[in-house]
Amino acid sequence: MSLSFPLQPNPLPASDARVAEVLAHPGFGTYFTDHMAVATWTKGQGWQDDSIKPYGPFSMDPASAVFHYAQEIFEGMKAYRHADGSVWLFRPEKNAERFVHSAARLMLPELPVEDFLTACRELVKADVRWVPNPEGGEQSLYLRPFMMAFENFLGVRAAERALFCVIASPVGTYFAEGVRPINIWMTDEYSRAGQGGTGSAKCGGNYASSLIAQYEGYQQGCSQVLFIQPAGEHDVEELGGMNVFAVSEGGALVTPALDGTILHGVTRDSIITVARSLGLAVEERPLGASELRDGITSGEFVEAFCCGTAAVISPIGAFKSKAGEYALPPGSGAITMQIREAITDIQFGRAEDTFGWMHRVC
Repeated sequence: MSLSFPLQPNPLPASDARVAEVLAHPGFGTYFTDHMAVATWTKGQGWQDDSIKPYGPFSMDPASAVFHYAQEIFEGMKAYRHADGSVWLFRPEKNAERFVHSAARLMLPELPVEDFLTACRELVKADVRWVPNPEGGEQSLYLRPFMMAFENFLGVRAAERALFCVIASPVGTYFAEGVRPINIWMTDEYSRAGQGGTGSAKCGGNYASSLIAQYEGYQQGCSQVLFIQPAGEHDVEELGGMNVFAVSEGGALVTPALDGTILHGVTRDSIITVARSLGLAVEERPLGASELRDGITSGEFVEAFCCGTAAVISPIGAFKSKAGEYALPPGSGAITMQIREAITDIQFGRAEDTFGWMHRVC
């Protein structure tokens, strides 16, 4: 039986004045809406207790399995308000499908795609006044679905009780500097994920393991870290939280192939589709770190960018490493911005959605 997520209205919602104050300067992931979607799963009983309820803390026992074995997954997606006031989700079924994949890898219960979509839609409907107006630039309502082990035990096995939740946060641009070229730190000392590991699942452990390299990058004046395989072919993988592309002098896009260690990014997939529709070649293949560095030095690679739901597409100005700095040509980024504009125009309703990607909520 499908879940419906009935609304339990928050008796003390934020005032309209408070909502307006937050939407004027939302930041990223700082403020949260009045409600959240929740459901629980118990082995032998399935999913139940689904609702849209007032946003608030969970009561959890110190022995809850998620604290000890990190059995959890999450997603990231956005709701966009169009000029006519309507509100839309961008390719939410892809997030739902990836959520199923992540759950299988972490031995969590599968949440049916339609139930995932219902939870997101009903939460957006309940908190629709928190979706920023399009005049605010690239502001949107960020949705964070997640699932975690919710059983009290200290044995290493799959939990027999789980909690699913969706929270929402109005957001602006991900990087404080806005849509401007950023510097990327390259590391082959630390690994984000290994073959046979959880690289293709969206789970917190992948991000926690990236932090040490991320902060090393901050010390070098970089906004993100790019992981290079520390053994074997020394291929480029992905950033701490984003996929990466290089653009050749001939206009071809090159991005690491999905080999099990890289997240199947929804934005990545959208970029590939849009690029091909624009007549651009796309190569999904191993990309060696030396090929990337040498290509920038020789002029073979003239643009590079990183991508993800939070930042959409951010142009890269330079890659830095202990071996030196590899800067892209000043003023480059025409193809990067062309693809970025094509995607954001679809998301915000400024261009026709010829791919059928947008799903109207209300």
